[in-house]
Amino acid sequence: MAEEEEACRPTWSRQIEFTLAGIGCAVGLGNIWRFPYLCYRSGGGAFLVPYLLMLVVLGIPLLHMELTLGQYLRRGPVLALTKACPLLKGVGMATVAISFIMCTYYNVIITWALYYMFSSFRSELLWENCNNTWNTANCTDRVTNSSSSSTASQQFFNYKVLERTSGVEETGSLRWELFLLLLLAWILVYLCIFQGVKSTGKVVYFTALFPYVILLALLINNVQLPGAIDGIRFFIIPEWDKLLNVEVWINAAAQIFNSIGIGFGSLMAMASYNSYNNNILKDTLAISITNSVTSIFAGFVIFSAFGYMSHLQNVPVSEIAVDGPGLVFVVYPQAFATMPVAPLWAFLFFFMLLCLGLDSQVGIYVFQLMDHYTAIVSIMFLAFFEVVAVCWLYGVKRLSSNLLEMTGKRPSIFFRVCWWVICPVLITVILVFSVIQFKPARYEDYIYPPWAQGVGWLIALASIIWIPLAAVHTLWLLPGSFTERLKKSITPFSLDEDSESPYYQQKGAILEVIPNIAVISSIVPLSDKPPIQTNL
Repeated sequence: MAEEEEACRPTWSRQIEFTLAGIGCAVGLGNIWRFPYLCYRSGGGAFLVPYLLMLVVLGIPLLHMELTLGQYLRRGPVLALTKACPLLKGVGMATVAISFIMCTYYNVIITWALYYMFSSFRSELLWENCNNTWNTANCTDRVTNSSSSSTASQQFFNYKVLERTSGVEETGSLRWELFLLLLLAWILVYLCIFQGVKSTGKVVYFTALFPYVILLALLINNVQLPGAIDGIRFFIIPEWDKLLNVEVWINAAAQIFNSIGIGFGSLMAMASYNSYNNNILKDTLAISITNSVTSIFAGFVIFSAFGYMSHLQNVPVSEIAVDGPGLVFVVYPQAFATMPVAPLWAFLFFFMLLCLGLDSQVGIYVFQLMDHYTAIVSIMFLAFFEVVAVCWLYGVKRLSSNLLEMTGKRPSIFFRVCWWVICPVLITVILVFSVIQFKPARYEDYIYPPWAQGVGWLIALASIIWIPLAAVHTLWLLPGSFTERLKKSITPFSLDEDSESPYYQQKGAILEVIPNIAVISSIVPLSDKPPIQTNL
């Protein structure tokens, strides 16, 4: 039966399609707005130091680990982790849960991108000037001496697009146009993935490459604007005292996980469709390095625009009032107004965001709350248990043997040391400090009330809870004494040896508890059979 499943399992038409799909999955909205805003929050250039260090000792080794496991076991994250470490099979379930949660609010960014894209079909952009009904007296579209002013693009985003209220407790009215655009966003995601890897492989040729054309055009324009050099200087010159702040290091690690996609199961699932002898190291380096280079490239684009905004508002770059996704929908549009044929460039940029959202696939207060507790809190817990499951319980020796069997080469001593010591220790330290020095979510100057923080923790638990629940389920159903069950639960492939056990009789039931949402959580379904059948 297993042989029959392997024989009918689809694979990428060409291996370059996996590489491009992996790059498309990693290079997404996080590179365009999350990296710059974390960099901005962390004092600019100071963020680059821990970010690049985390890339080398965490990002590249853990991506190599996930791709190796997915390609060898040829399973999505749920069944792959079940085989690797039955006790921690909940890690695989948690990856699906966290991917679904992030898809629900990342699609909101696609919605805003669609709104801006359709708003670009006019001779003069709505955020070019302050002559609109939503603008206030302190709106400015030119250089001013008032530090309390806000730009036309800021006011368009806050007062026209969002109709932003004073806080999360004030919900405001339903924006029908945004609701319908959100529905359209979900339809577009479905159309891109419903036929699985065969159609996906063709889509990524365009969606993975098109954004670089737009970013390059923006950079060429932005560096010529007044004040641009001040923004770039803020981006590349570190404030070394910021490195003493533990939050900067936590954010750097979280950004590596979020941006590359470690712990989300998407890349593991995509690797399961590779040919068995594919060169995993080549793809690991291509995906991780391209991802980080893109983030830094986008940093130059947006910080040059930051410098222009600080010139307009007559305030230091560090005091511009933007946060979170506001970077995308405030700073970039401000730069478009200075470009020739501005509506065309605006349309192309927001079409690019649409492509990035589809590749890596509420209101602003809810968005920021979900993002803080999912992208920072949940992912650190998830990464910790994934490393324990694969590096320690499945074992570095076994993982190395898998790689040797597939490619004829063992991983280098660098990867083995990272898997066995550096990654587990570093993630543990980061997790401990992230709990000890945890800071509640905020948006610009707004601090969320205690009840909203509680909701945030519930959102975080929605993915983490699968880990202990699945561990209890495995121990409960396995036969024998508790010691025997515990030993078997941490032995790789042990469940394959006993297909008549109570575990296998109820295996289908526990997997059915997870909604069939895997096809939404990444650019390909996390299935173990041909597309359309979403058996996790």
